[in-house]
Amino acid sequence: MKKKRVLACLLAVILFVSSIGLAAGAEEENTKEDTLAAPSAILMEANTGMILYEKNPDEKRPCASITKVMTLLLVMEALDDGKIALSDMVSTSEHAASMGGSDIWLKPGESMSVDDLLKATVIASANDAAVALAEYVAGSEEAFLDQMNQRAKELGMTNTVFKNCNGLDEEGHVTTARDVAIMSRELIKHEKIFDYSQTWIDYLRDGQTQLVNTNKLLKTYNGITGLKTGTTGKAGSCISATAERDGVSLIAVVLGCANTKDRFSSAASLLDQGFANWSVTVPTVPQESLTAVPVENGMLDSVEIQVDTSQGVVVPKGKKDQVTCKVELSESVTAPVKKGQKVGKVICSLEDEILAEYPVTAKGDVEEITFGSVWDLLIRQFLQT
Repeated sequence: MKKKRVLACLLAVILFVSSIGLAAGAEEENTKEDTLAAPSAILMEANTGMILYEKNPDEKRPCASITKVMTLLLVMEALDDGKIALSDMVSTSEHAASMGGSDIWLKPGESMSVDDLLKATVIASANDAAVALAEYVAGSEEAFLDQMNQRAKELGMTNTVFKNCNGLDEEGHVTTARDVAIMSRELIKHEKIFDYSQTWIDYLRDGQTQLVNTNKLLKTYNGITGLKTGTTGKAGSCISATAERDGVSLIAVVLGCANTKDRFSSAASLLDQGFANWSVTVPTVPQESLTAVPVENGMLDSVEIQVDTSQGVVVPKGKKDQVTCKVELSESVTAPVKKGQKVGKVICSLEDEILAEYPVTAKGDVEEITFGSVWDLLIRQFLQT
């Protein structure tokens, strides 16, 4: 009987201590969560798109001038497509000149180059400059908005609706931390944007107008490369911050902070977390497994293959050497085979968790055996003799 009482007492003590431990653990976890001032945030590795941290990432919110990330993306794409040039002169409309908030005081009819308007939009977050660019690219802000929303759909930004191109508060103009990260990732593929986002001070109008970057992390954070801040009454203080160190490229998005101090400290905290805990490695694919794939009914018996793993995979620091790669190839393919056609995949894993899959593709074309293809081959061989 005494033994049973002793065991019961011991069990009660164990349960009590365990409950304290669990409560403390939960409290510690909540404390970690609560240390981030931003009500909505996300941390993404830019090259792979891997999410490293999230807090209410799909909560719809206004995002103020972070809206301009999409505006800038469309302008960069127009530049790449040759539709516009940096040297083009843009005449300011009455509508563009009427914008409030942060601006460069454009006057109706004033001409400014695309390059200078980009400087103003990125560095000083000028609303009038953003509208002038939008009108120049699409003919009107309304037409540009259609392009913005269409591009958002193409990128998978399922919780975003744009009502203007500069981010001024407007009913129904919303996005999420996840969607901001997606469009930020797409924008920084255009490396020209860093020429503007990493500039602290610049000038317009022959030095008469000074531009000072709204992203104060440029002065305080090692490795910062951009990208865009935003502040309005409804949106609060927001930022999409990009940074790179030792081959790791990160995007930290924070929305809805109470003040600019919380905005920058939250972004810096997320970036610190990413750089402290994660690394990027290019996985090594066993070359002996990348054998030619047999081709049926083709002018060649097999096709050489290739795989590109240069994008890399994100792994916890110290575990680069533990990444393994497995090659899976089709037993055969049927002609015709086109260059770039998928014929297999490489699966990269860490401790049984799949990190990434890369397509294995054909290096070249293989024609189907036909009377015409055989005849052409015979003619070519005859001419070579």
